[in-house]
Amino acid sequence: MAPRVSTTDRIHVALREAILSGDLASGSLHSIYQLAERFEVSRTPVRDAVLRLADAGMLEIERNHGVRVRGLKVRDVREVFEARLLLEVPAVALAAAHADEALVAGLRSCLLDCAAAADADDETRFKRSDRQLHTLLMTSTGNGRICAMVESLRDVTQAHGVWTADRSRSLLAIQHEHEPIVEAVAAGDADAAALLMYDHLVGTAVLLMQQVASISGEAVPEPWPGMLVSRAPIR
Repeated sequence: MAPRVSTTDRIHVALREAILSGDLASGSLHSIYQLAERFEVSRTPVRDAVLRLADAGMLEIERNHGVRVRGLKVRDVREVFEARLLLEVPAVALAAAHADEALVAGLRSCLLDCAAAADADDETRFKRSDRQLHTLLMTSTGNGRICAMVESLRDVTQAHGVWTADRSRSLLAIQHEHEPIVEAVAAGDADAAALLMYDHLVGTAVLLMQQVASISGEAVPEPWPGMLVSRAPIR
């Protein structure tokens, strides 16, 4: 029997997708009443869903005004990627240490799909395969909370259309960063997988911070990430 999906869960998904797609634009202001009308539900599940998305950093609650889709700052990108480094670097080391044939096959399938998307210049397909590759690595930890946290962190930047492909680097360049990570996991080399993931995330973060700073006029922190996240191998 399939689990029941509550109205709050359904509205949470619908609101999240509306933000990620840009249907609810960054910086736009909405009332709970308007959102309830939009989704044809009562205000209670909308309030509950809004609170979840506010916790995830996708919405800001403005007292007596409503909820605003958050604009992105350099600090947001920095904090998101510092958290991702703390989660994903040890997670990929764990994935490499315990990789099985199914995981490796899934990762290589994602690589092939990324390559096909890059050849076709299909950014939407590439994003989907890129996300699936990272999700497979996180899922392999067996820790659902880690998976959910990383998904939520990725949502924060994706919700604002911040993406390095064809702005700071090509789809093919991103694909080439993924390949050695997957091969290190396949070889069971935890240290190499961790260092490669570290470099991949740091490189992505710096490009995104520069991209946001070019619009906001903010400074990009240098050096980064500093002492918070060490590049030392995970053992």
